[in-house]
Amino acid sequence: QVQLVESGGGLVQPGGSLRLSCAASGFTFSSYAMSWYRQAPGKERELVAAITSAGGSTNYVDSVKGRFTISRDNAKNTVYLQMNSLKPEDTAVYYCNAEDPTGPFGSWGQGTQVTVSS
Repeated sequence: QVQLVESGGGLVQPGGSLRLSCAASGFTFSSYAMSWYRQAPGKERELVAAITSAGGSTNYVDSVKGRFTISRDNAKNTVYLQMNSLKPEDTAVYYCNAEDPTGPFGSWGQGTQVTVSS
């Protein structure tokens, strides 16, 4: 059974940084692309960043390009999201998931809350 456990969120001032982690289990981590999503209050969940199985290619939503970096450690079954220059509009619950050609296939974890506020 796919399990995804996100951590690293918190309260940060605008311009600050956070590093999120997602520990994955229950599937062959190194065989799948991984993604980070976020859901702000009253909004739909959106894809923020994705990374291929070997980590050779990444993609980002336009609003975070140049500020966020997705990475992975296949030896630790963990995917990361380094978030710099945070803005209030980045406030959301952040989730990770594994991707197959049809989209995210794991059950959504509890997510980790990121709040950007002065």
